[in-house]
Amino acid sequence: MSTPKTTLKGKIVLIYFPFTDLTGRKLRPALVLYDGGRDVVVAFISSRIEKYEPKTDILISKSHPEFHLTGLKTDSVLKLSKIATLHKRLIAGEVGTIGDQLRNEIDQKIIKVLLV
Repeated sequence: MSTPKTTLKGKIVLIYFPFTDLTGRKLRPALVLYDGGRDVVVAFISSRIEKYEPKTDILISKSHPEFHLTGLKTDSVLKLSKIATLHKRLIAGEVGTIGDQLRNEIDQKIIKVLLV
């Protein structure tokens, strides 16, 4: 796959995300937090909402007013404890994007998780 030319920040993409023990990888949705040219910093998205951790995660439910923008199919959890820097060639496609309200929620949570 060729490297996209436009910025992907704020996009939800399908990307080959590594397992934490690096024994493999799986195609998963992820939010692009930073677009660094050849690489992107992404946060893992899971549909396993029973694993939602309020201190580090953002719940993206179907009832959220911006859910339709995400391209997600079901209630999901953005895992800010699962962040990786990956090459753009691992992106299999774009799914959707986040709106301003969701972006603000994510920004506030990132500040709490990473800076406080």
